[in-house]
Amino acid sequence: MGLSVGVGRRGMLTDVNVVPLIDILLVLLVIFMIIPHHQQGLDASIPQQQTPTEIDSPQPDVVVVQVLADGSLRINQESVSWDALESRLKQVFQRSARPTAFVRGEAPVEFAVVARVIDSMRGAGIVTVGLLTPELEKVR
Repeated sequence: MGLSVGVGRRGMLTDVNVVPLIDILLVLLVIFMIIPHHQQGLDASIPQQQTPTEIDSPQPDVVVVQVLADGSLRINQESVSWDALESRLKQVFQRSARPTAFVRGEAPVEFAVVARVIDSMRGAGIVTVGLLTPELEKVR
C-alpha cells in the first residue's frame, strides 16, 4: 500500500493508493473460484416429521439379536443357530418396509463375533443395525 504526501496550494495532501489492495482482492477471488469446494462427511439419518396416521399405527416389535458369552445366538429370547440366523431374520422381516434390528452382546464377546452377526443381518436385507449397550438398556 502506498501513501503519497505532498504540499499543495491548500496545504498538505495525503492520498492512499488502493490499487495493491484491489489486486490482492482479485487474486483471492480467483483462487477461491478455482479451488473446488468438495466436502465429505458421514451419512446421517435426519428424523422426519410423522403424520398423524403414522403415529396411530402400531409400531413393530423391536428385534434384538443377542450374542451370548458361549457363542450362541438368540432372536428376542428365542434360540437360533448360526446357520439358521439369516433365514430366520428374513422370516421376521419379510413384511417390513424398513427393517431395523439391534445387536446385544454380553461382556466377554469379541467384536469379530458381533461383526459376523451384523454381516448376517445385512445379508438378510436389514437396512439399519443398531448396537445395544448397557447404558441404553438402563434408559428403557
